[in-house]
Amino acid sequence: MTQNQEKLAWYELLTPLSYLFRIAEVMPDETAVVCEEAKWTWREYYQRANRLANALKRAGIKRGDRVAFVCRNFPAQLEGYFGVPLAGAVIVAINYRLSEAELTDIINLSGAKILFVDSFVADLVNPKNLPAVETYVNILEGQRYYGEPPKARLPGLDYEEFMSQGSDERIGIMPQDENDLIAIDYTSGTTGTPKGCMYTHRGVYLQCLCQIIEYSMTVYSTYLWTLPMFHCNGWCWAWATAVVGATNVCMRAPDADQIWEKIQQHKVTHMSGPPLIFQRLNQYMNEKGIKKFPHRLIVNNAAAPPPQSMLVDMERKGAEIRHCYGLTEVYGPFTICEWQPKWSGLPFAEQIKRKMRQGVPNVTAGELRIVDPEGNDVPRDGETIGEVIMRGNGVAKGYYQAPEDNARAYRDGWFYTGDGGVMHPDGYIELKDRFKDVIISGGENIVGLEVENCIYQHPDVKEVVCYGVPDEKWGEVVKCLVTPKSGTNPTGQEIIDFCRERLTHFKCPKYVEFGEIPRTSTGKVQKYLLRRKERQNSPDRTDASR
Repeated sequence: MTQNQEKLAWYELLTPLSYLFRIAEVMPDETAVVCEEAKWTWREYYQRANRLANALKRAGIKRGDRVAFVCRNFPAQLEGYFGVPLAGAVIVAINYRLSEAELTDIINLSGAKILFVDSFVADLVNPKNLPAVETYVNILEGQRYYGEPPKARLPGLDYEEFMSQGSDERIGIMPQDENDLIAIDYTSGTTGTPKGCMYTHRGVYLQCLCQIIEYSMTVYSTYLWTLPMFHCNGWCWAWATAVVGATNVCMRAPDADQIWEKIQQHKVTHMSGPPLIFQRLNQYMNEKGIKKFPHRLIVNNAAAPPPQSMLVDMERKGAEIRHCYGLTEVYGPFTICEWQPKWSGLPFAEQIKRKMRQGVPNVTAGELRIVDPEGNDVPRDGETIGEVIMRGNGVAKGYYQAPEDNARAYRDGWFYTGDGGVMHPDGYIELKDRFKDVIISGGENIVGLEVENCIYQHPDVKEVVCYGVPDEKWGEVVKCLVTPKSGTNPTGQEIIDFCRERLTHFKCPKYVEFGEIPRTSTGKVQKYLLRRKERQNSPDRTDASR
């Protein structure tokens, strides 16, 4: 966009910064952020973000520079989502649960000049290995709110000291083009290699509108941060709450008991996250004999197809599950299982079947198809599995400084997700698995999710994942890794027999193992680690029920 275009009466570039400017003027006294006993109004939130931007500018940050945060769900991270772009820079929110080597790699890949680090994980940051980082800022909010002693202290100021160096003068650095970068988000590692997805001001602006519309959020809403803020910038909720002036309630970890406590204390109306979080909340409520949520609760569920048993239980307790699907490459949610009024008259079991689907593109996202290996659309029969591809406003600009990855994923004007799904006759998609994770046994396609939903019905099963392992006769067969409920001791043969009573036999697991399921910090199963383990151990695999 040129300077002349900036002055046109009929055009203004799209940026989520405008949401903060507006809400601070329109509803300055409404509560913006709550963290334990501390509260900020939207006026105060804007003032702090503006001060942070001025402090960054004073520290030498220029337009386009990267500023990284490694932080739990604390107010400092929220302030960074507005303060960094207000300084003209690009925010890089990094998963604080990574190893030292992984953190080092991502910080160096991003080229961040300033690094804000939660003292809880500061021991994983070694300045000697970070040549591009010029300034470190220590975030001590764990100590401030919970009395945690810092694990380490990096050479630099504390967050509040750094903030105090910024003036209150309105900084007003706007993007030169709405397609300028606002954030770089690194993928969560289900395939082993994180890639930096580039988010634009325009893309975030539109995604925020989608979130508000699709999840019925208003100024009366209270959003509980059960989702990590680093994950796709909290699926863009870090900016979206400013559209209407909803309240953000911070929590350092999504423990089920703390979630339940905050739902009651703050009258929480909205939460987001992977099925794992809500599955554990549901189990907690069952253990405590809690039958219902105290008020209407809208749950933004994504990151993996949910277990049907969890979805049924949460709906019966009064939660309103709004099922969606997306990736880091698409600003978080891209689809929504848009509810049709005529479905409300269906039997409950049929309604749940509809809710299990990932749905259609959301109102601002763009287009979606499911294609075969030749790029042709699969039949709309709800059975033929193909790869999900997407295009439109909801797709990130590409991977940061990764031309080979871009060439693989962005082809012919479409983004290829690598996810496998089916298209139903009404145009709603249903995910089945990562496209490469569909198990092909004796020429038959087996979807791990279907087997998992069967096993979740077993009374002793807490969590389960199913995946394919090599087999000389069938090519692949199903193996399951099961985490039993506390106090139970099921056997592998019991699980196999349970499945054989309920599924076609070729879909049933041949091998069952018990243990913890490897997941990313956002709840996604790392099947590549399980397959890698199988390749190492396959010569010794003999027991079908171990």
